[in-house]
Amino acid sequence: MKLNLKNPVIIFDIESTGLNIAKDRIVEISVIKVFIDGREEFKTRRINPQMPIPPESSKIHGITDEDVKDCPIFKEIAKSLFSYIEGCDLVGYNLFKFDVPLLVEEFLRAGVNVDFRKRKIVDVQNIFHKMEQRTLAAAYKFYCEKVLKNAHTAEADTRATYEVLQSQLDRYPELQNDMKFLSDFSARTRNMDYAGRIIMDQDNVPVFNFGKYKGRKVKEIFAIEPTYYSWMMNGDFTLDTKRVLSEIRLSMKKEM
Repeated sequence: MKLNLKNPVIIFDIESTGLNIAKDRIVEISVIKVFIDGREEFKTRRINPQMPIPPESSKIHGITDEDVKDCPIFKEIAKSLFSYIEGCDLVGYNLFKFDVPLLVEEFLRAGVNVDFRKRKIVDVQNIFHKMEQRTLAAAYKFYCEKVLKNAHTAEADTRATYEVLQSQLDRYPELQNDMKFLSDFSARTRNMDYAGRIIMDQDNVPVFNFGKYKGRKVKEIFAIEPTYYSWMMNGDFTLDTKRVLSEIRLSMKKEM
């Protein structure tokens, strides 16, 4: 089933030096841009992460330091990449937990102040887990009746993700062919930051989603323990998380 689009869509996958959003870097990104008329563009770009690629990561995606030594760094492509995806909704596999937070972190490091919160974000993995509880390779076999070759390469995973989403729409009549519906359906929590450290509760109030104050209101904790804000701002949290915390802190000052 073709996607019913109100905006162009970017389906993308990232390969990286590791899984730490705050510290690791992108080494490859593949993108399929689907226009409203159904036309598709495909691009893959390798990136010099400016740090060694751990052997355990290279074993997964097959990209080594030698492969990216002459590639551009992210800062050199940041503005053109943002221009290419600006105004598009986003689709990916494990997008909420990894690809979007890491991509935003790279943009912020490069001085590009991105915010995808006004875009629809569809996580094919979450749709899959809600419907079947499997992995991407199993999803590809289950929905598309194909074997996923070259798994953990950005290009193969990106194309598989796109085909799986189309097949999910064909298989489940309860899934509306609408990016807003798919975005809401595939979201596990209502994140305020891309890393999911701060979420909105049922009353639309920001609460912590980790640690000793999980489930507690952010403003309440900052009021009774101001040093917790300083600890987070100086800690190993993403720039985007710190940006959200600063916005909450500023709103508290305005309420005084």
